[in-house]
Amino acid sequence: MAGDNVHEGTISFGEWLTWYRVTGDLDSGMTPLVVVHGGPGCTHDYLLALADVAESGRPVIHYDQLGGGRSTHLPDRGGDFWTVQLFLDELDNLLDSLGIADDYHLLGQSWGGMLGAEHAIRQPEGLRSVVLSNSPASMALWASEAKILRGQLPPDVEATLDRHEADGTTNDSEYLAASQVYYDEHVCRVVPNPPEVVRTFEFLTEDPTVYHTMNGPNEFFCIGTLKNWSVVDRVQHIVAPTLLLSGRFDEATPATVQPFFDSIPDVRWEIFEASSHMPFIEERERYLSVVEDFLAQHDT
Repeated sequence: MAGDNVHEGTISFGEWLTWYRVTGDLDSGMTPLVVVHGGPGCTHDYLLALADVAESGRPVIHYDQLGGGRSTHLPDRGGDFWTVQLFLDELDNLLDSLGIADDYHLLGQSWGGMLGAEHAIRQPEGLRSVVLSNSPASMALWASEAKILRGQLPPDVEATLDRHEADGTTNDSEYLAASQVYYDEHVCRVVPNPPEVVRTFEFLTEDPTVYHTMNGPNEFFCIGTLKNWSVVDRVQHIVAPTLLLSGRFDEATPATVQPFFDSIPDVRWEIFEASSHMPFIEERERYLSVVEDFLAQHDT
């Protein structure tokens, strides 16, 4: 990992702080890559493989979104506070504060890609390209596909999930163990998970406020405020060149990604055959190569 030239800091966002990390030199002359993590409510840690892009001379920016990781936590806030618009505003603030709003690439993973799509739909002038990695175009599609994937689990595992969800006991150890079967198949197939993934899950466990509010108790039981989210009828407004990335075993199944491919004017799609939701870990070298080649094609 490119670690010789790393700067970390915080940026004021209203009365709160957004933590960020820059790998490389923002004055290098190369268009920077901004990496937007998933969740909502996770941290940048599991996406640190993207820092290797900086070895080409391109600066790479990671950050922890408000409510997670090293940024300000607000565990007393509810669904009226944790909105898509809040995180769009935070992203704009980051771009402005780092002085890169007029020239940048954006890679969003999972929820980060959902946020990235919302950002790109607004056609920001400085956005050179957008990478939507392992991201659905609507939560209705995500939920319907998760139901199919659950149906492919061992019958006793699916029955355990159904029983605890009906009883409202999703914190039960039996339910958590059954959930892990799904995660090992469709979230990250590198088991045990590498340290950077473990760190993100540890942060999420310490403060699940944002995740539980906007998503739900886990990746496949989505009962939070995002449950009706969709950009299916708006993605045609994305004018930036777009790269779609997903894994063959991804919880973001082809059906959840298809609306992006169907409606974005300038788009390509790469599927990683040995990966699920984290191909940057499961097929790291190929993932980084695909991303680096795409960015180089769309620099200013």
